[in-house]
Amino acid sequence: MAEDLRPLPFTRRRFLATSAGAGFALAVRPISADTVIRTDSAGLVAADVMIPMEDGAELPTYLARPEGEGPFPVVLVIQEIFGVHEHIKDVCRRFAREGYLALAPELFHRQGDVSRLTDFEAILAIVREVPDAQVMSDLDAAVDFAAGRHGNVAQLGITGFCWGGRITWLYAAHSERVAAGVAWYGRVTGEATPLQPSHPIDVAANLHAPVLGLYGGQDTGIPMTEVAKMRAALEAADSPSTFHIYPQAPHAFYADYRPSYREAAARDGWQRALAWFREHGVG
Repeated sequence: MAEDLRPLPFTRRRFLATSAGAGFALAVRPISADTVIRTDSAGLVAADVMIPMEDGAELPTYLARPEGEGPFPVVLVIQEIFGVHEHIKDVCRRFAREGYLALAPELFHRQGDVSRLTDFEAILAIVREVPDAQVMSDLDAAVDFAAGRHGNVAQLGITGFCWGGRITWLYAAHSERVAAGVAWYGRVTGEATPLQPSHPIDVAANLHAPVLGLYGGQDTGIPMTEVAKMRAALEAADSPSTFHIYPQAPHAFYADYRPSYREAAARDGWQRALAWFREHGVG
């Protein structure tokens, strides 16, 4: 099948996103050049693509995979609240170097463009308007897209960071196609709202696939008491899902463009994520 990778329009947003280092969220600068990992695309197919939706809209998505026909196991890479910036794209290329087709959809695209914002509260205002149901539907569309673009969705994994960590748990309960998930420091409890009617702890008994939670013991936003509640819910459901805790790590310890980055925990977590996927038939 001929590759169908339609580029996004070259707008001011695209200029910023493709300029060196500019794809990182402005809200979390300064960026340390000593800690930012950059994975080149040599030997890969890596591009911004548009995924057609049933309602006629299109879903902006970053895709990275090895060259060749495949089919390749598929990993959905779910963004932080700062959107699909250069770090998230680099994570996709890291998976591609491991033999995966990785997709990072821009899951806030209907509500607003967080890449233009520098105020944290303004970013949160957009994120709070994103319905979980919309996210689940968009991810379903991304999986369908991958199936027709050299992806083997019989080997489907999902991983996400912070906001995307919560979505990882939820999508593993939503989709029967998921074989395994890896959630990085995603919220597991919370109050129900019309847009977020349930949280990971509420769906612990409904997971279709095992999820590995990678969390920091010094995460002040997700205290270990909340993780303990989620662990108990998983045990009560006799779920194979589990946690690995890095006692000295803060929130966002994998985000190598932020001061919270902890290299030892990040490297170990990456290896655990790859091993988890392969243990459960993804790759």
